[in-house]
Amino acid sequence: MDWINLIIAGLLEVVWASSLKYTEGFTKPIPSLITIASLAASFILLAQALKTLPVGTGYAVWTGISVVGTAIIGSLFLGESRDLPRFICISLIVLGIRATA
Repeated sequence: MDWINLIIAGLLEVVWASSLKYTEGFTKPIPSLITIASLAASFILLAQALKTLPVGTGYAVWTGISVVGTAIIGSLFLGESRDLPRFICISLIVLGIRATA
């Protein structure tokens, strides 16, 4: 169950990181609520997962899911770069996470 909590926490981090752009400095209520709610849920699930998982592994996986997921969302929906060097670097992060987990 801890790994499931960790994966969901990582996915929720993608949600809050991606929705943060739409808050416009927390002046837009709906995106702000989505950001704050997903941030809180992500932290809570991460904390639950870390009750039994090693902190280094849990944090690496949580941030790795966020980095990769947010980069994909940015590329597909936010008009961010899709160049090869960017995705090579992201791939190296994934390889690092695999080595850590």
